[in-house]
Amino acid sequence: MDKNELIYDWNRVNREPVAVRRVEFDDETLRDGLQSPSVTDPPIEKKIELLHLMDSLGIESADIGLPGAGPRAVADCLRLAQEVADCKLDIKPNCAARTVRADIEPIIDISEKVGMPIEVGTFIGSSPIRQYAEGWSLEMMLTATEDAVKFAASHNLPVMYVTEDTTRAHPDTIRALYTTAIEAGARRICVCDTVGHATPEGTRALIGYIKSIVADTGEDVKIDWHGHQDRGLGVINSIAAFEAGADRLHGTALGVGERVGNAPMDQLLVNLQLMGYINRDLSNLMRYCETASEATGVPIPITYPVVGRDAFRTATGVHAAAVIKAFRKGDEWLADMVYSGVPAKIFGREQLIEIGPMSGKSNVIFWLERHHIEPTEERVERIFNHAKQCNSVLTDEEVTQLAMRDA
Repeated sequence: MDKNELIYDWNRVNREPVAVRRVEFDDETLRDGLQSPSVTDPPIEKKIELLHLMDSLGIESADIGLPGAGPRAVADCLRLAQEVADCKLDIKPNCAARTVRADIEPIIDISEKVGMPIEVGTFIGSSPIRQYAEGWSLEMMLTATEDAVKFAASHNLPVMYVTEDTTRAHPDTIRALYTTAIEAGARRICVCDTVGHATPEGTRALIGYIKSIVADTGEDVKIDWHGHQDRGLGVINSIAAFEAGADRLHGTALGVGERVGNAPMDQLLVNLQLMGYINRDLSNLMRYCETASEATGVPIPITYPVVGRDAFRTATGVHAAAVIKAFRKGDEWLADMVYSGVPAKIFGREQLIEIGPMSGKSNVIFWLERHHIEPTEERVERIFNHAKQCNSVLTDEEVTQLAMRDA
């Protein structure tokens, strides 16, 4: 039977067509991600390993740090930029900077030392609440914006102008800041949902407004979206931003970041792949997440999508029976999809049938066959009856011991 006839995709019903265009990604794990108060700032060897994994996933750019933060930040940014240059990686480095020359100067120095351009992501707060707390006037913000962007551009560095808290900023302020930055030489602007305030509807409205600002300047300027997870909307807002016209989406491995974190890069890749917006080899996604977890000390939740331990495990009899029947048909695609909305195989994983108190005998028989143990009636009964008395799924060691009791 045609696979397309086996799944009716309601996701595509009444879906507005999106113009076919390229979506890019900017990985913030090594900068914004490390602002989490619970992470460990990894040694440079781990940062390099993560950089290579980002490159293997086709991620176009990475924020490698804020060298204005101090000597260690400078050293790490220089080493990471040198790694990109020496290994001829496809991923392009960028560095964060406040809208002050003192933050931009070390980026210029690093760029000159490695002999390659490094994008400057120069940022400033934009919302009224931030202006009030800081005591900033719009005139001061515009002056700082113009000076910082012109300074970086005068040293032949590409500039991404970043407005923090854009999703709570006044339209007139946004227009003034972006217009000034673009006229000063910025060729990429970044819209930030810094405190995770936005909804998908708000995201679409904001990106649409910013597209009109760019159009009014007459310049070829790309739009970035940088989202956070405070309302749990980081992924859907990023997708909405792309569909509304954003060119590049920011995220971090496992969503690490300040407070409850950033939009998870891994989930963005998964969803945009399944939606047909990208077509990449994501077989290294598991390794990328595991490396990020090890490097930062942030554990992967067992129920985390795609890479969590339980993502493709089931011990429930009815569910497992459907998967087992698909395996019996010799159809790996069917087994992968009959009880899963995400195909495990393309992410280097597989569907696992386990044995627990909610399992049926088919779970036991299948497990034994998969482990090359003859599923005799006595063995099946022994394991099945034991599982029914337990309060959790049996480990492989426990099942093996029960199976071998009569050996």
